[in-house]
Parts: sequence; C-alpha cells; structure tokens
Amino acid sequence: MPSQPTRELETFPNPRPERSYEIRFECPEFTCVCPKTGQPDFATIRIRYSPAQTCVELKSLKLYLWSYRDLGAFHEAVTNQILDDLVAATQPRWMVVEGDFYVRGGIKTVVEARHDAE
Repeated sequence: MPSQPTRELETFPNPRPERSYEIRFECPEFTCVCPKTGQPDFATIRIRYSPAQTCVELKSLKLYLWSYRDLGAFHEAVTNQILDDLVAATQPRWMVVEGDFYVRGGIKTVVEARHDAE
C-alpha cells in the first residue's frame, strides 16, 4: 500500500536524553500553494533541534511535510505551523525551523521561527 500524506508526527525515545546534542534536517522538496493565486510555492525547509525525551521519526516527518502540498498558506504561517507541530510532538530543548522559499515575482522569502524551552 503506498504512503499517504498525514498531519500525524511520530516520535521515538531519545537514545541519549542526558546529553545535549543537535539534529538537523534539510527538506529541499517542500511544496505548498499560494493562498492568493493558487500557484505552487517551492521551498527548502530546514529543521534544527536539540531533543529532550523524544526525537521525530523521519518517515512521519516526510509524510507530514507532504500534507502541505495542496494547502493554501502564506510562507510565514506555514513555517510557524511546522514549528508549532514539531514542538508539540517532541517537546525539544530548543528548535529552529527555516522556510527558504524560491523566488516568486522577483522576491525570495526566508522565514525563521524559533522555540526555546522555558
């Protein structure tokens, strides 16, 4: 059975929760839709975080990002929603999500959203 996009993020136990370390993901095939024009937007999503008790599982992350393909959303909203969902799923020490959107109409957009645990 082929995979389907999903908004569900799966996690697994951090193998070294006592250690502070960084995990980085680069997702160069992200797509969503401009809510004004309906045209596709293409971006590289970069995720950096320090896990506390759990880590995000990569296949679920791939299927989660795929779920944005037909969703109409502004770059700022998409980047912040990805951060919110990842933080809710993993409760990291800190996390940064960067949406690096390709040029459209002569304008390149980069949105960076941050979370620091309190």
